[in-house]
Amino acid sequence: MPRISIVLPVFKVQGFLRECLDSVLTQSFRDFEIVAVDDCSPDGCGAILDEYAAADSRVRVLHLPENAGLGRARNAGMPLATGDYLFFLDSDDTLTPGALGAIADRLAECADPDVLVFDYARTYWWGGTRRNVLAHVLADAADGFPGSPDGTFTASQRPEILDLLMVVWNKVYRRDFVEREGFTFPPGYYEDTPWTFPVMLSAERVATMDRVCLDYRQRRQGNILSTTSRKHFDIHDQYARVFAFVEARPRLHEWRPYLHRKMGEHCLDILAKPDRLPPGDKAEFFAVTAAMFREHRPAGAEDTPETRVLNGSYAAYRLKRQAGRAARELERRARRARRAAAARTARRRSARHARRPVDPNLAVYSAFSHRGVLGDPAAVYYAAREFAPHVRGVWVVRDEEQAALLPPGVEHVLLDSPRYHEVTARAAYLVNNVNWPGALVKRPGSVHVHTHQGTPLKYMAADLRDKPGARLGTDVPGMLRRADRWDYSLVANRHSELVWERAYPCHFTSLRTGSPRNDVLVGAAPGERAAAVRERLGIPSGDTVVLYAPTRREYRRGGHVERFDPARLAADLGPGHTLVVRLHPSLVDGPARGLGLSELHRRGVLVDATDEPRVEDVLLASDVLVTDYSALMFDYANLDRPVVLHADDRDAYAASRGTYFDVTAEPPGHVTSSYEELADLFASGAWCDDASAALRSAFRARFCEFEDGRAAERVVRTVMLGEPLPEPAPPRATAKVPAPSAPAGREDRAPSAAPAAPGGAPGGAPRGAGAEHDLYASS
Repeated sequence: MPRISIVLPVFKVQGFLRECLDSVLTQSFRDFEIVAVDDCSPDGCGAILDEYAAADSRVRVLHLPENAGLGRARNAGMPLATGDYLFFLDSDDTLTPGALGAIADRLAECADPDVLVFDYARTYWWGGTRRNVLAHVLADAADGFPGSPDGTFTASQRPEILDLLMVVWNKVYRRDFVEREGFTFPPGYYEDTPWTFPVMLSAERVATMDRVCLDYRQRRQGNILSTTSRKHFDIHDQYARVFAFVEARPRLHEWRPYLHRKMGEHCLDILAKPDRLPPGDKAEFFAVTAAMFREHRPAGAEDTPETRVLNGSYAAYRLKRQAGRAARELERRARRARRAAAARTARRRSARHARRPVDPNLAVYSAFSHRGVLGDPAAVYYAAREFAPHVRGVWVVRDEEQAALLPPGVEHVLLDSPRYHEVTARAAYLVNNVNWPGALVKRPGSVHVHTHQGTPLKYMAADLRDKPGARLGTDVPGMLRRADRWDYSLVANRHSELVWERAYPCHFTSLRTGSPRNDVLVGAAPGERAAAVRERLGIPSGDTVVLYAPTRREYRRGGHVERFDPARLAADLGPGHTLVVRLHPSLVDGPARGLGLSELHRRGVLVDATDEPRVEDVLLASDVLVTDYSALMFDYANLDRPVVLHADDRDAYAASRGTYFDVTAEPPGHVTSSYEELADLFASGAWCDDASAALRSAFRARFCEFEDGRAAERVVRTVMLGEPLPEPAPPRATAKVPAPSAPAGREDRAPSAAPAAPGGAPGGAPRGAGAEHDLYASS
């Protein structure tokens, strides 16, 4: 008996069917069967199914003699299913890699719940991807109801579960639960409605999983529910079935008010869509909905502002809709007028402030598009407080939410506020690792210091002219115009100096200072800071910490390409090791986070450190870095700890983005080109052998050339105090790397390094934010 039976109704999807079947049959989890139902499809679907069934015994095909429709095709497949769980997959959708294994693990963890709800992502015909916006509901419910020993709950205990898209394919169902309750699909449109509500309300043990297991294909022509047809009247019959189901079960009567409201909102939503109903049928649809709304009104039910219109006439409904559209248009015009007025006021204020003298004791800082006290600007800020205390530092932040996260005692202004225009107009020093907004005018006497975001490996700015895919959506000429305001460009090595002067052909002076944010990494010695990070992340004391930090890919829309299964690496590393994963910040809010990482973190398989605000804390807490083409390798080299490059797609990456040199030919450590090589490297202990140390030494000599732990001090003394630029000391080796089984612990800065910032040392931050940022960031 298989663990999961996938019931696959098939009709006129020959262009998508192979991709769907392949996404299932290539899963690493093997204990499943596919019950494919050919719903008398007039195209080549039946032949494709027979081909797959002949090649794989896990595929069985039922050919229906006549078209039955989606719901009845599912019903036809259910009696043939023998698995513990039923999974109703639509034949134009696909499973994500590792989805079935994750589902099976979660079912076991929750002791076989009645229903498991998982996440999905919409994949659009033009290549875009968008994760379910209510994914947080799954994450919040992952621990079940308080007191539940197995992480399950009922809909009454967590009613927010019903806010999710009520479809059949984002869940798996215990087969004996379905058979005991006699659940089946009705004919017609909206067949998911009389299945999903009864199932979710009846289930005594529901579990969730915060993982994207399915890619929900959004076709250019839309799905069948997007067509204009009287078939949309089926929604009334489907809700009638739901009401009848609940009415026959007294224990579910508490749900009648909810379902009454939900029916009204659902029907009004269909009515509001311009492409659902023929224009001549809209009044009739409204009348049927209103009648049903009155018929099924439970005692004490209260109407919402949306459903209140069902108590009136269709003419009144149309007038309200028209009034609403007019009000929204007036509000849009008012917003545009307010923005225009605010822009005029800002220009007047800027002009007024520009007539005032530059304040020689004022410095304005920003980092990562105004995200807080982070990165190189933060390191310079804290150094200025120590070495140039007469220079007042003010930070620019995006909004009040960011302002609330600032360390105590940090003066700030909000972006585009009157105070912002005043301080940026009067500051003698403006320090940033991202270009300032184009509207900011550089005044004579002001000094702009650009810190960059690391040593560049991939092409930047003007060098992207021959990489149209990588520069898509980016105004490179505009970027260069903003870079024309730079006075100083900070560099950590001669390679960076040459690249920045080529990629940004502007009038600035390169300062060989080193990277201020790396001061805390140079000569790092044992200390409490990394131990505190490990404790906060839940890493067992003494574990060898393997940090995996991949970068984004320009050859894939969305930027995420999973190179290997991190759960497999975590398992292969074995006891005494903790795998820490940090995604590229441009992928934080996309589907990449939901493709298992959040769920693996929750289960304790690995640690997701993507949200850690200061990347240098994560670097300090690790013993070895596994990366690909991320600029973190240059920062990490300052720690003199092992680096492993997993570069299985080097040619594709170099072709799509462009690299200034072949990092696999001049690596900071061993290079792997397959998962098997990567696993063997750690199994053998070769990741920290003498060959790795020799490669790292050569890499450090080249790319940590100006890093001596005093970069931030050097910037302050040179730029703000006018002192001669002192030459950095050459990089020096630190303690020998421990053997794989040795306890980790090489933290904090050496005594010769610049002092750490109050409340946490400077440096480190998420890399890349916004259209320019994605290209400008070097990680």
